[in-house]
Amino acid sequence: MTDPEPVKEEISEEAAGPVDETMDVPATTTSDEAGSPAVAAPDTASEKKRKNVLITIGVVVVIIIAAIGAFVLLSGPVATKGDTVAIFFTESFDNGTVYTTNMNTTAPVVFTLGNSSVISGIQNTVTGMRLGDTKTVDLPYTEAYGPYDPGLVQTINRTGPIANTTFTPGEYYTVYYRPINAYSTVKILNVTDKTITWDANNPLAGENLTVTIKLVNITPVNFTASSA
Repeated sequence: MTDPEPVKEEISEEAAGPVDETMDVPATTTSDEAGSPAVAAPDTASEKKRKNVLITIGVVVVIIIAAIGAFVLLSGPVATKGDTVAIFFTESFDNGTVYTTNMNTTAPVVFTLGNSSVISGIQNTVTGMRLGDTKTVDLPYTEAYGPYDPGLVQTINRTGPIANTTFTPGEYYTVYYRPINAYSTVKILNVTDKTITWDANNPLAGENLTVTIKLVNITPVNFTASSA
């Protein structure tokens, strides 16, 4: 005796009901009508956040650039080698005694950085200063008027142009050196009928100084060159 064959039931499409064609399609994908592959839909929240971050970074960069530009503009130009500068200054000894100053005048000292007879200590101090800056520095004599040279103390016979000139010990005179075609300031140390002893050292030779400098004008080297 054999088992009865199982009854096979055919279920029509109508009986099974409509097929849900979207059942296997991810809800987050889209496809075009031509049947191109589905593409993930953009995450609008993440995109908006990324744009906001980029905008914030851009704003910060603009603010930084503007701040740097404003600082450079407001702080003024910097004195560099080759520039022509104008300064007011005061030179004092170590004990605070003022030797010379033009601070209370309307006539600043004008010179070119790197190409003038102004002492190296003042030139080095002015270099890097900004217009309107005031700076006080201590200068050793090596950066001021150099060491005192005993060889510049000389005894001269009273002949020629100085034979009949009246000299007073302790006073300073400007004398002309014909052999080198130059003038020099000397301090008279001693006077006799036949000789004069003077000191041709700078009055500040061998002295350490305190210098206060106020920078009141800068003419850039490029401006000077273009205007020449």
